[in-house]
Amino acid sequence: MSKQIEIKCLNNHTYKSYNRGITLKEVAQDHNIQLRSEILGALVNNNLEKLSFEVFHPKTVEFIDITHPDGMRMYIRSLSFLLYYAVKKVLPGAKLRVEHSVSKGVYCELNGAQDVSFDQITELGDYMRMLVAQDIPFKYHEKETDIVIKQFEQEGFIDKIGLLESQGHNYSSYYQLNDTIASFYGYLVPSTAYLKVFDLYKYYNGMLLQIPKRFEPEVLEDLIIQNKMFEIFQEYSDWNKVLRVTNIHDLNILQKNNKAEGLIKVSEAFHEKKIGHIADMIAQRENRPRIVLISGPSSSGKTTFSKRLAIQLMVNGLRPHTLSLDNYFVDREHTPLDAHGEYDYEALEALDLKQINEDLSLLLKGEEIQLPLFSFETGKRYYNDTRMQLKQDDILVIEGIHGLNPKLTGNIPDSVKFKVYVSALTSINIDDHNRIPTTDNRLIRRIVRDYKYRNYSAQETLSRWQSVRRGEDKHIFPYQEEADVMFNTALLYEFAVLKQRAEPILLEVTRNKAEYAEANRLLNFFSYFKPIPDENIPPTSIIREFLGGSSFVY
Repeated sequence: MSKQIEIKCLNNHTYKSYNRGITLKEVAQDHNIQLRSEILGALVNNNLEKLSFEVFHPKTVEFIDITHPDGMRMYIRSLSFLLYYAVKKVLPGAKLRVEHSVSKGVYCELNGAQDVSFDQITELGDYMRMLVAQDIPFKYHEKETDIVIKQFEQEGFIDKIGLLESQGHNYSSYYQLNDTIASFYGYLVPSTAYLKVFDLYKYYNGMLLQIPKRFEPEVLEDLIIQNKMFEIFQEYSDWNKVLRVTNIHDLNILQKNNKAEGLIKVSEAFHEKKIGHIADMIAQRENRPRIVLISGPSSSGKTTFSKRLAIQLMVNGLRPHTLSLDNYFVDREHTPLDAHGEYDYEALEALDLKQINEDLSLLLKGEEIQLPLFSFETGKRYYNDTRMQLKQDDILVIEGIHGLNPKLTGNIPDSVKFKVYVSALTSINIDDHNRIPTTDNRLIRRIVRDYKYRNYSAQETLSRWQSVRRGEDKHIFPYQEEADVMFNTALLYEFAVLKQRAEPILLEVTRNKAEYAEANRLLNFFSYFKPIPDENIPPTSIIREFLGGSSFVY
């Protein structure tokens, strides 16, 4: 057998032969690969690997840095371990929980939301920077699962032990920093020296772990205070604690003990109560709003939310009418172009703002309007005999990605508007040190929905996702805090239900596709969940918008 193997490097489109067992780090050094920032890992045959990975067979390799989504995840995981280590050394006995993303960072708490002082945060940050300067390696270990469980028992990692036991693997992995171990569901960067850009900021009772900008990794993300977003996260986090379901292990225990049906009922009742409360806020406001504007990112469930809110508004004696912003698209030749010269249908300027404001003004005066329609086949607006008029107890419900952008309804007084931001804000964690990104929640929903209703493969949905995310960053997220109220569409049980639908779809992504790494990451994520059947989910549930079986017409 030849001792030489050929490796194709996609970064410079070069083939080279090497001795078997060469590491990815050595390959990168030999090619002198220069990326936007330091190399953190590589996609090997479209699967993420750490730099210490040894190559024994011919491979295609693409080196990545923090500008790649996988690279950013590696950086944040590593920062989480660095913070955990610092808490253990600086504040002995304190327990860290990595909660959720907010304000362009990651919110963390100590000892169940016990207040963290400015001095403690300063001391933790200084200690972390000292560790970065020392360039300490994050050592990767893989041992028999029984041995790893015993080590985790000594550390008190009950939530991590439960996940290891549920998977039933012969071998399991963990990371070590000096004398401290922890597990992370994905690779870390090679050493602490890679983590030069971060900061800790006092935030509510806890602290915000600030991270680099993805495409400007030498500087921190801008600190944008998101009080409303934080409050909705905390409300659900507190509710989870009452139910004693904060991590995947807790959810798996419920399913094992045949209590998942009860969790479904309580989760759905909580949603209904919150939607009813929002309808009450609208109906009981002193100067009752005439227009409800609903916005949210892709797969947030805003369509089902809108329909359920309409029902609750009727309970309050109001008569809701829906208005689709799609009908106000400008003719295709007037649609703005994006950076690639393609029609940008998500741009605000793709809508006829003048006509929208004129029609809304007439409706608010009680006058009748002729509603426009838009043909996606011809790219033209047209009219038939569809008309609309608002009477005394009528209320207009408008749903769309630009709903919270003040420019959309710039000529309409704020006093007649009620604004709702809707998103799936995941409140359950993998374990105390590993959060679940809210974007993953929406991505999985979209994969299942696109496959069922749009005949898109998982590979097609994954290939479009980064473009969708860029549109959200530009058109939706900057206006979140404009909302009068936020609604979290995430359901505690939904990952365990989506697992059964998503796994077969993700398995169709073949290894020769660029999207394989992301599909494989999501499959690994699902491996921690015990499946929950969907027969007990009511037909009005928001998750039915993606699973099917909804009693609403879309």
